[in-house]
Amino acid sequence: MKRKPSTEATSAWIRLMRVQSRVLDCVEQDLKKAGFPPLAWYDALLELSRAPSGELRPVELERQMLIPQYSTSRLIDRLVDEGLASRRECKIDKRGQFVEITEAGRELQKRMWGAYSAAIEKYVGSKLSDADAVKLSGLLDRLGCSCGEMKLPPVANVNESSPSR
Repeated sequence: MKRKPSTEATSAWIRLMRVQSRVLDCVEQDLKKAGFPPLAWYDALLELSRAPSGELRPVELERQMLIPQYSTSRLIDRLVDEGLASRRECKIDKRGQFVEITEAGRELQKRMWGAYSAAIEKYVGSKLSDADAVKLSGLLDRLGCSCGEMKLPPVANVNESSPSR
């Protein structure tokens, strides 16, 4: 017989899901108030800007994004329509394509970071000491590893204009 989760584990799960949803909603509202597009745009532009050549295949972009993106192709369409990214045919595999960040995309991602970093400080940084944040990161890493994921890369200095996360 399989073991059932304890009351404490179930409570932790519920809190994790509620807090994640509420904090993301607050961050989205702060970005909107600052006149920026949704966080998924920032996330996609950040991943494209971090890629060695500024481009990724759509499936790679989806895999690397922080926020689940069930309609990555629609997100890419919007970024392309706004001139923030462009599509390029793969020279080796003519059926494949790459999405490449444009200079306008790099500029928007950097501008959005000001509002996004303020929201991270407001909803997370101001509520946790640095020691608590390190502890929480360690606990979350343990949960990620239990799902068969690789250990997350270390987070770069969050005062940069293009953070690792």
